[in-house]
Amino acid sequence: MPLSQTPSVVVREFVEGKPYFEAKWRDARGRQCKRRLGQAWVEPDGDGGWKKRRGRVPDGWLDEREAQVLAAAKVAEVERERIAVERAAERANIPTFRSVALEWLAWKRDVKGAAPSTLVNDEAMLRDAGARHRPGSGIAKGRIMAAFADQEIDAIDPRAVATFLRQLDAEGMTPAHVNEHRSVLHAIFNYAMKPDTYGLSANPASSTDKRATPPPPALDFYEVEELEALARACERGEQRGRAPHYRGRPNVVSDEETAARRVEDHQDAELFRVKFYSGMRFGEVLALRWRHVHFAADLSGAVLDVQRAISAGVEKDPKGRRGRQLPLPRPGAAALARLGRRDDFTSPDDYVFCNRFGDHLDPSALRRRYKRAAAAAGLRPIRLHGLRHSAGSILARAVPLVTVRDVLGHADLRTTNRYLHTKIDPAAILAVNVAFGADGDGETVPMEPPD
Repeated sequence: MPLSQTPSVVVREFVEGKPYFEAKWRDARGRQCKRRLGQAWVEPDGDGGWKKRRGRVPDGWLDEREAQVLAAAKVAEVERERIAVERAAERANIPTFRSVALEWLAWKRDVKGAAPSTLVNDEAMLRDAGARHRPGSGIAKGRIMAAFADQEIDAIDPRAVATFLRQLDAEGMTPAHVNEHRSVLHAIFNYAMKPDTYGLSANPASSTDKRATPPPPALDFYEVEELEALARACERGEQRGRAPHYRGRPNVVSDEETAARRVEDHQDAELFRVKFYSGMRFGEVLALRWRHVHFAADLSGAVLDVQRAISAGVEKDPKGRRGRQLPLPRPGAAALARLGRRDDFTSPDDYVFCNRFGDHLDPSALRRRYKRAAAAAGLRPIRLHGLRHSAGSILARAVPLVTVRDVLGHADLRTTNRYLHTKIDPAAILAVNVAFGADGDGETVPMEPPD
């Protein structure tokens, strides 16, 4: 910052009468500064002033010219010290990446209302290296915190972020997972750029490259007959794990426990049916209560109110915070009707799918049972979310895409477009035969696969 005026040099006297030069000036903030420069090679001039002594200036003494030079140097030195002190004070208020990241998580939870499952994933990404994900689980790699935790937020530049992402590449991380790390970093720096947080001037992750990811594979999903095979495997109890043993001997299961397990097996089957025929998200199925189910008078189907969802064990608004109604065809409605005949937990506020205590089911345990049921039914492995894809793909064959969008609860029709590019329906073979006039009684040529 510029000085308000150049320094002036004056002569002062020590207590013992020895003269010295002193520099006086005002700094950039208008404060008066004084600094002693050294002994002055002067003597009284007889009029109350001072004049230069005769002879050569000895070592350790200053004449006026030397005092002026030294004064300018002293002003520059003091200014450098002032700037250093001010910058140190400013830097003391610059937060570390760790503190901003944790603040960002709290902001996402308390202000933005992020879904609990989203927060769980973000927290996992920002754990310290060596921390446990949860009791009894694996150890966190903590890559982001290991790289940036203790750095000041404004000291992290694009090169540092790019170097970090290249290290993830070198570890063999998939492009999608690298992009996930980049996305978290980008969001944290965006938060730090907000005027009401830290006013960071730029986002160092913005100029880094997203990794190219392969196009998503064509959707694979179960058809109706495959879903029913999976449900029948559940009804037989084949989705359960190995029979429990105690010290090498099978445990004896009481008749009461056997009956309770049979009820649970049938509930699993009906849950997978409802998810398949409704296209509901997994969390929406878990949060479904009987008051949300409205059967048609002729039992030709039902209407479901999707008002809540389970996310990371917490009940919340559905995705997008918008409730919706969706039609459930007869097979799904029949599954709900069978469940409604149970002895307990059928009041309006009870969960449709619940454990023995009436609470919502454990998502992780359900996913495991789904995988075992699919294997027992001899089906190719498809994620549980694939039952939602089944509904979207099968509906897209018969109803307008906007209807599919509304049933599935998509906010954007472009999300629904993916169901136009699913696997070929067997009926399509008949349709193309008709189109080419090949559906008649013409010559049939045996077709054999090549050797």
